[in-house]
Amino acid sequence: MDVFQKCHEFERAEQVKARGLYPYFVPLGGHVGAEMKIDGHSIIMLGSNNYLGLTDNPYVMEAAQNAIEKYGTGCTGSRFLNGTLDLHIELEERLAEFLRREKVITFSTGFQANLGVISTLAGREDIILVDRADHASIIDGTRMSFARVLKFRHNDMDHLRHQLEKHRDQAALIVADGVFSMEGDLADIPGLVSAARDYGARLMIDDAHGVGTMGGHGRGTAEHYGCEDDVDMLVGTFSKSFACIGGFAAGPAKVIDYIKHTARTMIFSASLPPAAVATVLATLDILEREPELLQRTHRAAERARKGLADLGFNVGNSEAPIVPVILGEEMLTFRVWRALFDKGVFTNPVITPAVPPDGDMLRTSYMATHTDDMIDRALDIFEQVGKQFDLI
Repeated sequence: MDVFQKCHEFERAEQVKARGLYPYFVPLGGHVGAEMKIDGHSIIMLGSNNYLGLTDNPYVMEAAQNAIEKYGTGCTGSRFLNGTLDLHIELEERLAEFLRREKVITFSTGFQANLGVISTLAGREDIILVDRADHASIIDGTRMSFARVLKFRHNDMDHLRHQLEKHRDQAALIVADGVFSMEGDLADIPGLVSAARDYGARLMIDDAHGVGTMGGHGRGTAEHYGCEDDVDMLVGTFSKSFACIGGFAAGPAKVIDYIKHTARTMIFSASLPPAAVATVLATLDILEREPELLQRTHRAAERARKGLADLGFNVGNSEAPIVPVILGEEMLTFRVWRALFDKGVFTNPVITPAVPPDGDMLRTSYMATHTDDMIDRALDIFEQVGKQFDLI
């Protein structure tokens, strides 16, 4: 037996490459904007999580450059020992104020935030209840925790309550995405809040795709629903609206202090580099003074959502700046992706197991910097390709 054997037997990627349909690891040669050049031809970018369009904002880039001048390129150690800068403290305090939380702790990636928080809060004697559509980082965090994990059907509050009733004698943590990252639909946060309250459970929302896009001020999906104070823990990332990389957890001060001193993904990982921290601070400045960016993002998404639906595509139940085009078959998804790409539209092909069986899709996402003209040109291309493949 050889642990490498499965590697040699893995042929799925090569088979797709042989057909000229391989859609992953496409090298981008410049700033990732709403419209850019890839391999020398112009393409409308509908495959980026750069929701506020700030990755190449001059104010943001200048802040990152200034941080490098002052602090250098990296901290070369973990926050726990030698990697905490005054800049990290400033960011955590600013975020706590923005999110209206007692305290915030940052992580080097959003994935690490979920792993660290979940595995720290839940132990062997506890149960964790997760939505079946939750992100992989949530699932991996539950595995690290050694707690018993129970899955409830997607956004099915009756099923969640049934699970809670069966285990009401155990401490429970409910974990769900605020915005589900593939389909763009929202968690039933009011329903989650009600179930958590009735059964004495704690509620954690991973709002990676919600903070910076949802709610009147961009504080996330709970703000959108008007129940921010009822969510016990909020986790998010800097790799979407905040134009960089990293993650955070926000909640009660005593809980954050406990996570700060016990989460393995924070203690044993190098801290965010200065340029990243400065980038997030600068994007936060812009978000606070230009809330109209939120409206622009949703206006672009709604224009695309309505246009695709009017053409006859299945766009699911999206409410966020993520609009799926559900095709239901893997190879068809790759073919349609290739045709769109060749005609000038970049999308993200998503196949099982990232989505349920028969849920293979093209995931499109929208930025504040997408113009009506860009969306309309993309819709024209979708119409051409849809007719080419008899989809509409």
